[in-house]
Amino acid sequence: MSELYSDTHRAFQDLHDTRRLADRLEALAHSEFDPNDRAFIESVTFFFLSTVDQQGRPTVSYKGGPPGFVRVIEAAELVFPVYDGNGMFLSLGNIASTAQVGLLFIDFESPRRLRVQGAGKVIPNEGLYHSPGAAHLVHIAVSQIFVNCGRYIHNFALRRPSPHIPDATGRQPFPAWKRIDVIADALSDRDKEKVAAAGGTIALDAYPGEGSPNTETTVD
Repeated sequence: MSELYSDTHRAFQDLHDTRRLADRLEALAHSEFDPNDRAFIESVTFFFLSTVDQQGRPTVSYKGGPPGFVRVIEAAELVFPVYDGNGMFLSLGNIASTAQVGLLFIDFESPRRLRVQGAGKVIPNEGLYHSPGAAHLVHIAVSQIFVNCGRYIHNFALRRPSPHIPDATGRQPFPAWKRIDVIADALSDRDKEKVAAAGGTIALDAYPGEGSPNTETTVD
């Protein structure tokens, strides 16, 4: 009996004569990180996080940080920080309600990818795993780890890290998108003060992107 495949998966596998291969790959999946998994995960500067809400609707988010921002803390557990975002909290809300998560780690230079399935919970940013500048931490109890084929991964050289990653004290530049006039009036009072300090609101068509942030105004 498979814990991974349902009848719909089996129908496609049988159509393409890949049931034996699929079974072998499921058998090769593991529930604990090996040394190669750990080294890979703790070297990455980003990953993709999939979560599911209470109505079964999925969402996928990009999560980025400095090398080592995702930490393997036990043989089948990892922790990562959640930094300031757009205020929707889709991923955290989904994790808090259904817990089910999928993580996709990709190396665009090697190329390589690793998939992790598990159950997540939102925890305070404090204690042993405190991360400067993070609003919360997410703890993942891992159920399955898969090494995926990397042959369709395009080769991209890493140019430079995002200038918005919090520094060692947790400070980061204030995002320009919060200055856009159609958003600014919905901000918290604290962010409205930051907008004023950054020079006030801007029109949507004047939004410069986030590549060269105003480092004189920070989030802390």
